[in-house]
Amino acid sequence: MKLKHTFLFTSFILSGVALLSLSTLLEGCKSKTGTDYKLTGDVIADGEHLVKLHCTKCHSLVPANTLTKDVWRMHSLPSMAHYLGISTYGPSFYKAPKDTAGISIVNWQAIVDYYNKIAPDTLLPAKRPVPLVNDWAGFTLKKPTGGTDVAFTTMVAANPSTGNIYTSDLVANNLTEWNNQLKAIRGTHLSSAAVNADFIKDAKGGDRAILSCIGRIDAVDYPSGKIYGANLSANPLTATEVAGDMPRPVQTLNVDVDKDGNNDLIVLGQGFTKGGVYLFKLGPDGKALKQFTITDRPGAVQAVSQDFNGDGYPDLMVLFGTGNEGLSLFLNNKKGGFTSRELLSFPPVNGSTSFALADIDHDGKQDLVYTCGYNFHDSRILKPYHGLYIYKNTGDFNFKQSWFYPINGATKAIAQDFDNDGDIDIATIAFFADMKNNPAEEFIYFEQDKPMQFKPHAVPVSQYGRWMSMNVNDLDKDGKPDIILGNYASGFLFQPNFSPNWDEHLPFIVLQNNIKK
Repeated sequence: MKLKHTFLFTSFILSGVALLSLSTLLEGCKSKTGTDYKLTGDVIADGEHLVKLHCTKCHSLVPANTLTKDVWRMHSLPSMAHYLGISTYGPSFYKAPKDTAGISIVNWQAIVDYYNKIAPDTLLPAKRPVPLVNDWAGFTLKKPTGGTDVAFTTMVAANPSTGNIYTSDLVANNLTEWNNQLKAIRGTHLSSAAVNADFIKDAKGGDRAILSCIGRIDAVDYPSGKIYGANLSANPLTATEVAGDMPRPVQTLNVDVDKDGNNDLIVLGQGFTKGGVYLFKLGPDGKALKQFTITDRPGAVQAVSQDFNGDGYPDLMVLFGTGNEGLSLFLNNKKGGFTSRELLSFPPVNGSTSFALADIDHDGKQDLVYTCGYNFHDSRILKPYHGLYIYKNTGDFNFKQSWFYPINGATKAIAQDFDNDGDIDIATIAFFADMKNNPAEEFIYFEQDKPMQFKPHAVPVSQYGRWMSMNVNDLDKDGKPDIILGNYASGFLFQPNFSPNWDEHLPFIVLQNNIKK
């Protein structure tokens, strides 16, 4: 390598990673592909070209104005660097992924200069199209008997046949059953916290649940997750391992994929850099016999199984929420496999968290309700594009954005007709809300009072917990869906100079639906 001057570059160590700041230009420094983009000297034009060329090989384009200069420089760019073969301390021994390949130091510095030049110093908060209304919106608060331990609730789920509630806790690693008086009546130990339950009936009509036990809740490549089958009709409550060594499973669906009369399991292994969506064939004892990979794409956060193309076979729609974010449709090929189609792509700053399908505009087609707001990756700042979106289905699941309401750190949306007026309302939680300045956005009930117009109710429950999980079920069998909120009370703080001011000991609360129309 020929140097124009005697000293090559200076490095600034930021957040444990070196960002390269060239004091001189290099001549003849080529990328690992043997080619190099020749810079024109126009910082914006060169940067735009290089970002589109290299950064879109792994995910959708991230506009420079979606993060601040400091976040790009201190967090996002250092995190990106190794994917392009850029060393952090001296010579690189990192082997870049085959589909990205390394770039030259000169081209990398051009990318850094581009973000330094055009990224904003701050992100302005989004303006709400309709202000929040602070009221109970017809809901009544119900609380279980408080405990002495700090609550780390990772799951709340209600059995639709009994109305009993099931919770799981990260520290206790348990499954706890609560009756309709919200009293804990029994429980069982799990290998790790459950984050999802799929309720089913067994061959004898008994109640069962398929539990997704995540293993490690933090994003790591450590396949310690397991799938359990819980016999809810047995006394004592028991749970048996169905499949193990899973990469952070976050949801399991019980589906007869090949229509042979026996249900199969579809498991979303979110993982970190490694993961996928898997199909398990079950044996007569209910344990997994064979595992098939539907996709090895990591980052899946939620799936819905329906017959989307009307051929009589169950298909799969999956939301991916880290890295290469997007919504994908997997159509059943009737041979035990699936063909995929990308419906929407999102930039990785979105932090996609949930989706629901519902006919919002009464045109006979399922529209998309979507939330984004996971905010504990590299860019832990409030983002004005986080929130609740509605995408209109224009036909054949082609989605077009038609509505947006900003919610910092939006985590989940459930779309149902809560007030029995014939249209769809939406309940949302935000685990990464602006808890310091606007904790009211932690739970919002969107009442659709006119076609595609919503009245947002900030139900005052932020003092009772921090809501990581939400479930909707008619607990009291009065024909109106009630809401359960799970309290993960400690940790995952991302705002400086803020101390929790909510109840840390309530595992969950219930919002009983008493809405009268």
